[in-house]
This record gives sequence, structure tokens and C-alpha cells, in this order.
Amino acid sequence: MKTLPILPTAPCSSSRGPADTSGGLRRSGRALLLLIAATALLAGCKKQPAAPAASAPEVTVTTVVQQDTPVDFEFTAQTQSSREVEIRARVDGFLDKRLYVEGAVVKAGQTMFQMDSKPFEAALQTAKGQLAQQQARLQVARANLARVEPLAAQNALSKKDLDDAIGNEKQSAAAVIAAQGEVQTAQLNLGYTTIKSPLMGLSSFARQQDGSYVTATANGLLTYVYQLDPMWVNFSISENEMLKYRDQIAAGQLKFPAHNDFIVNLILADGSVFSQSGRIDFANPAFNTETGTFLVRAVFANPKGMLRPGQFVKARVSGAIRPSSILVPQRAVLQGSKSHFVWVVDDQSKARQRVIEVGDWHGEDWFVSDGLKPGERIVVDGALRVSPGSSLKIVKGPAPASGAAAPAAAAGSESSTPAPSTQAQGAAQGTRNGATQ
Repeated sequence: MKTLPILPTAPCSSSRGPADTSGGLRRSGRALLLLIAATALLAGCKKQPAAPAASAPEVTVTTVVQQDTPVDFEFTAQTQSSREVEIRARVDGFLDKRLYVEGAVVKAGQTMFQMDSKPFEAALQTAKGQLAQQQARLQVARANLARVEPLAAQNALSKKDLDDAIGNEKQSAAAVIAAQGEVQTAQLNLGYTTIKSPLMGLSSFARQQDGSYVTATANGLLTYVYQLDPMWVNFSISENEMLKYRDQIAAGQLKFPAHNDFIVNLILADGSVFSQSGRIDFANPAFNTETGTFLVRAVFANPKGMLRPGQFVKARVSGAIRPSSILVPQRAVLQGSKSHFVWVVDDQSKARQRVIEVGDWHGEDWFVSDGLKPGERIVVDGALRVSPGSSLKIVKGPAPASGAAAPAAAAGSESSTPAPSTQAQGAAQGTRNGATQ
């Protein structure tokens, strides 16, 4: 305690004049100061009131439920035309003109290019002339054979003459057949000068311009036509993922639909979902030795042509389930130095730390493969302010945010190490873990 300095006193005077009056006033003032000082000292010695006891933290809880849960798998995929046809020149010659609009949809049988047909028309005319010559020779050979046969029967001609007549008739007939083949070849080559689309689809740009000399072997590629309906979507599954699925199926943690009849939906680049659903129609029986992936193909109806070849999309594969699985909100799971854990609420509304084994994410939830039982309650919101053994105040709805750090956890609690998941989840877990240190 502090003491006040004692003021010096004036010597007493035996005189009873005015000096006596001033001395009395001074004595009264000193007494008043002493009284005030004593009061202040007593007030300073009083004990400060004790701080109120910390209230139980407010939290929200959820009850653990075990049920069959449908799961989806997402893969990066790329669209591919179900029929990608090369439009090529089949004969050598000059390209007269292009008869289609580049990038437009062409119909089956529509003419796309026209080559110079005059040389091929002349070749056809020559082949027809040669055919007529052979047909005339055949007619003469048959007439000669008709005269020789009765004479040979009467022994008027030798056997050799008959054999020669028969041989000439057969040679002439064979020459007619060969000439007919030449005519057909010339007709085909003339037809190849008009190049048509074999299917309905989206055309590409022209690789050769009007007036170019094209050959069937060197520069015969003219353009492409892509069929848009149906459309293929290809995606790959890594070898590790494939082995993981097999292990989970063997352990009863995952179940595929019968006959692998999955439903596939597409998420486009802008986040919208394609209106048509697809089915898996092909899976490559061998892994790609360069990438270590397993190619899977789904087929989609594309009547409006919204999908184009080469688009990058996300393929969401649905149809699998996780039988008797447990899901907990991601924000309820905390990360310790060696494992994940949650706060379990007992019958006395007190918190108990429980180590769990987590699996895959499912939206905003997390699959828990070990550590929890159906019917148990776990803390969801407000876990930052929970310590082992602390009493909890369970409220409905999100718990109020706390501006101060949570009380230190008791000895033996998990230390903080952010989980190596997404950046946002890691930051959130780091914040939670800091409250349990």
C-alpha cells in the first residue's frame, strides 16, 4: 500500500490573535486530507471480483448413419466423331472446283469436289470401241465354228480344223470379257471425278484448291467429314485407379452395376450439363504402355450437333454404390499429426476425441471406413472451441464464430498437421488444428 506524505506542521503559538484562527484552519485541512487518503487506501486494498467461469462452447452435431450411398466418378474426357471419313481423290487429274461450303454440314451423297472429266470420258470411249471390236471378232468366230462343225462331222474337214475353230471362238469370247472390264474401269474412273460425301456430317476445310493437280497416292487427301450423331466420348482410367476399384469391390466397399451398365453425363466447359445421357459401349482390353491408362468409350446421341469433335469435357460416370457406408461432413473431420479425428459427443454432452480412417470425398462429405458406429453423435460446427472432456452446448444450426482462440486441449490430444487435400480444405483444417494445440 502507498502512504501519503505527512505535511509539515507549523509551531504552536501562544498568541490568541488572528494567527490562532489560521492555524485552526490548517489543522482542519490536514485532517480532511488524511481522511481522503485513508479512504483511497481502503478502496485499493479491496479484492477485485473473480472473472466469470467460461461457458460451454456452442456446437452443432450430427448423428452417424450407415446406408447404401450412390457414388459418381469424374474423368477428363474428349469428344470424337463416331465416323471420321477422309475425302480423297481416287484418280489422278486436275481439280476443277469445290462444290461445298467449308465447315458446313453436308448430306450423304452430296457432291463436294469435281475433277476434270474430259480425259476419263475419252478413255471410256476408247474402251467401248475396243469392246465393239472384240464383240465383232467373237461373232465371226462363232459363225466360222458353225460352218466347220457339220463338215467335220461328215469328215470333210480334219479334226484340227474343228479344234482351231473352237479355240478361236473361245479366245474371242474371252477378249470380249476383258474389253467389258476395261469399259467398267473407265466408267468407274469417270465416276471418281465427281467426289461425294459418303455420310451426313460436318465438313472440314479443303486441303487442295481449285486447279491443283492431285494424285491418288501423294496428295489425294481433299478434306474430312465428321459424323456428329452419335458422338463418342473417350476417357482414361489409370492403372492405380483400376486396381483400387478392384480391391474395394473385393472388400465389399464398392459395388458396380450389373453388366457394368453405367450412366455417363457430360459437364461442358462452362459448367453446364449436356442434355443427353450416354452409355459405355467399349473398353480397350489392353493398357496403354506409354501412359499406363485404360481407354473407355461412351456413346451419346447428338441430334442438335451441340457436341463437336475434339472438345474437352468432364465425364461423370454414375451407377456404382458404396454399400453400408458412413458419410460425415468434411468440416467435422480434423487432421492430426498421424491421423484424422472427430469429436464424439457422449451421453453427458462431453467431447471425446476419436481417431477415424477416411476414404474418398463425396461432395461436401467424407467417407469414413473405420472409427465410427451408427447412432453416434459427432461435432460438426464449433469444433475449434472444443477440448477433450469439455462440456458442450448443442444448438441447432451453425454455431457462432469465435474471435478468440479455443482453449488448449488436454495432454495426449492430436497435434496439428494440415491434410494434403485441396488448398481450401487444407487451410480450414490448419485453422481447426490450431485450436486443438
